Amino acid sequence: MKLRPIGVVHSALKSKVETARQPASATEATARIELHPGQHFEHALEDLEGWERIWVLFWFHLNDSWRPKVLPPRSASGRKGVFATRSPYRPNPIGLSAVRLERIEGLTLHIRDVDLVDGTPVLDIKPYVPYTDAYPISATGWLHDEGLAVAGATPADPITAWAVHFEPLAAEQAAWILDRTGLELRARIVATLMLGPQPHAYRRIRRDGADYRLKVKEWRVQFTLDQRDVRVLAISSGYRPAEIAKSAGASEDPLAVHRDFRATWE
Repeated sequence: MKLRPIGVVHSALKSKVETARQPASATEATARIELHPGQHFEHALEDLEGWERIWVLFWFHLNDSWRPKVLPPRSASGRKGVFATRSPYRPNPIGLSAVRLERIEGLTLHIRDVDLVDGTPVLDIKPYVPYTDAYPISATGWLHDEGLAVAGATPADPITAWAVHFEPLAAEQAAWILDRTGLELRARIVATLMLGPQPHAYRRIRRDGADYRLKVKEWRVQFTLDQRDVRVLAISSGYRPAEIAKSAGASEDPLAVHRDFRATWE
């Protein structure tokens, strides 16, 4: 069997922890698919423009092993068989995402609603055809057994999402971090907290006085709850002042952005 990539994803998401668990949760994430030249792919792209969504078949290139049992973000009752989940830890690490196609420029596809990390090899592209690809009234296995889906219903998502709102300070801080580092922190926060504020293997959350604190890479996110609304109050550096001060003398200061952040916001 011969399998070779037709292109590669260029994304602001540099690691697995930055990605949403499903592309539908990544409504603020954008990326580009660059198809390889010299393969007549410009002809293969003809007639694709005009489709709102496309299927992207890709390779989980950052995974080097598979797991027969995994813990999905939405499981409240422990691990599940990997074939009953959409986990990336598969015997053949092939992924499938439905993403929004914004436009095509030459061999470049500009896409949105993306859960793909930078450098992901793309294996194939197909149009998303709603009347054949969507079966909303379908049994949902363990999701239904755990009360996370309603039989016969047609929800966009089997779990009612939490509403995530940003206070002005947090919104400005997230924009500052995006501008300085390229990290789509706001999209990552929304994708994590819309699943709920409960601690989970994929949600590094703890109580912080009357509020809560979420860890996202080297940043800390303070938020509070109001029924099913999550209000993001502020963002702070995950490094202690002593750690930031110690790195100041280095020829290449790895924590310079955190020093500037503290000087600007704290």
